[in-house]
Amino acid sequence: MYLNIEEIRKDFPILSQKVYGNPLVYLDNGATTQKPYQVIRKMEEVYSTINANIHRGVHHLSQLATESHENARKTVQKYLNACNSNEIIFTRGTTESINLIASSFCRSQCRPGDEIIITSMEHHSNIVPWQLQKDITGIELKIIPVNEKGEISLENLEKQITSKTKLISLVHVSNVLGTINPVAKVIQLAHQHDVPVLIDAAQSVQHISVDVQALECDFLVFSSHKIYGPTGIGVLYGKEKWLDKLPPYQGGGEMIASVSFEKTTYNSLPFKFEAGTPDYVGSTALAEALNYINTLGLENINQYENELLTYATGKLMQIDGMKIFGTSSLKSSVISFLVGDIHHYDMGMLLDRMGIAVRTGHHCAQPLMEILGVEGTVRASFAFYNTKEEIDFLAESIKKVAKMFHVTTISKYR
Repeated sequence: MYLNIEEIRKDFPILSQKVYGNPLVYLDNGATTQKPYQVIRKMEEVYSTINANIHRGVHHLSQLATESHENARKTVQKYLNACNSNEIIFTRGTTESINLIASSFCRSQCRPGDEIIITSMEHHSNIVPWQLQKDITGIELKIIPVNEKGEISLENLEKQITSKTKLISLVHVSNVLGTINPVAKVIQLAHQHDVPVLIDAAQSVQHISVDVQALECDFLVFSSHKIYGPTGIGVLYGKEKWLDKLPPYQGGGEMIASVSFEKTTYNSLPFKFEAGTPDYVGSTALAEALNYINTLGLENINQYENELLTYATGKLMQIDGMKIFGTSSLKSSVISFLVGDIHHYDMGMLLDRMGIAVRTGHHCAQPLMEILGVEGTVRASFAFYNTKEEIDFLAESIKKVAKMFHVTTISKYR
């Protein structure tokens, strides 16, 4: 299938606006993606026609809203190829999903001195929750380093695994480097030692096909807003055998079977982990976003975005003073860079005045920035609605900024 980018862009109303008199060039998709009309209309439709609290009502609207929410769960199940819809837990996003597993897993499966392994390219949301559990439960955190290309070594990982290793948690695609980690091999290696694996798929499910049964991952998490859906909702996938073992993360309505002042019993999956009124509007809109992606085809999306990445890398590397961080041969559509001695914040501000939206700073990955030896970078992240013309404009705009700062050499980065 050929992606008609011109027609696709018409589905995204925000892309037609101007910023400071210039056409918007939105290259901050790693932070959040824009929403197509189909998703926006679906949210309006739910609020306008079937809005009612779900699961607990016998009236017509409640039943319709419940059906919509549970159908959304099945849509996510199908998208990930999970065995059962009960393995799909709706959360507020990747961050809450990881916090849920960190809390419930460490509380029930770990003792002081037990080990959790992560990598040095993790987002703060896959670092801090484990540090919190270190203070609470006494676990130890072990870090897998990255090489100069931004890749992890399976050999280094295997050396870190001991009899005290209880879980490995790692990002599928780095939000800074774009590196696609060999998660299938990591899972295979971990399972040889009877160690479960959590995959942070916040930067992968919108770009590449993710089959949880083929991967055999034990847990996988992602956020709706990074996959063309609404904010404030995300997904935790967990193998049923693991979710059954873990205690609830929060208490309240929906997650209970019975409550008395003497004892509370918990609901079955998936409701055990969904305390309170869920975001049934968000779940329905997320399902609409997944349907939209399925219509385009992930394989087509991946092929086109790889073309954009290759084209952008070639264009940017022609710029004097350019340094790209993350040069793995397996990479998603993210480019983090610096030019000469120009501060990332200055570059981002000046590009913004030209209508270009990029991300600047440490990208919630301060430990990785320390390893890279920089305070932060400029990050351009691409989606299927971006074009080569936009990349050309980005390259020319960077050159203009570099000229303002008189950058004519590779400076300290070569």
